[in-house]
Amino acid sequence: MQESRRERKKLLTKRRIADAAIALFLQQGYDQTTVAQIAAEADVDPKTFFNYFGSKDEVVFDDQRYDDFLAAIRDRRSDEGPGQALARLVDEYDARVVPTRSSHGPAEQAALSRLILTTPALQARLQSVLHELQRKIADALVAEFPDLDEVTAAAMTGSLLGAMYQAALVSIERGQSRQQVWQSIQRARDVALHGLLSVPQAAQRKERS
Repeated sequence: MQESRRERKKLLTKRRIADAAIALFLQQGYDQTTVAQIAAEADVDPKTFFNYFGSKDEVVFDDQRYDDFLAAIRDRRSDEGPGQALARLVDEYDARVVPTRSSHGPAEQAALSRLILTTPALQARLQSVLHELQRKIADALVAEFPDLDEVTAAAMTGSLLGAMYQAALVSIERGQSRQQVWQSIQRARDVALHGLLSVPQAAQRKERS
C-alpha cells in the first residue's frame, strides 16, 4: 500500500513537471524556456526535474508507448497479411494510444505538433524517435510473419512512416486543424500501402499553362 502511494506520488510529480514544461514551451517557445523556469512553474527543485527527465526534449517525447502502438500487429487476425496489419496499426492509433498519453486537448496537441515540427532541436529528436519506432515495427512484423524478410519489413515500414510524416508536416505547416492533419496522414497511408501507381494520373501530372 505504501509503495503504491509512493508510485502514485511520483507519477503525479512527473505529470506536473511535464504539464508545466509544455505550457511554457507553447507560451514562450522551446528554446526560450529553461529548466529553472519549468521547475519554478511546477513548484519543484531544479534537481527534481532531472530525477524524471534527462533533458527538455525528453518531456515532449516521454509519452511514447510503443507497446500500445505495436499491439495492433501482435493482435493481428489470422487472415491478415503484413500490409493489412500495418494499415490497422495506423487506423487504431487514436483509439489505442492518444487517450492514454496526456490530458492535453486537441488544440493544445495541435499546437505542440507545430512546435515540434518548427523547432530544430525537437525535429532532431523526432527523427530519432521515428527511427526507433520504424525499427520496432519492422521487428514486430518479422516476428509475426516468419516468411517476411527483414529488408522487406524495413522497406514497408519506412515507406509508411515516411509518407505519414511528410504529409503531417505539410498539413501542419499550412495551419490545418488536427482533424485535417489526421486526414492527410490517412491519405498518405493509402498512398504508401497501395503504392505510387494507385495515385490517379490526373493527380500525378500538373497541367502546364
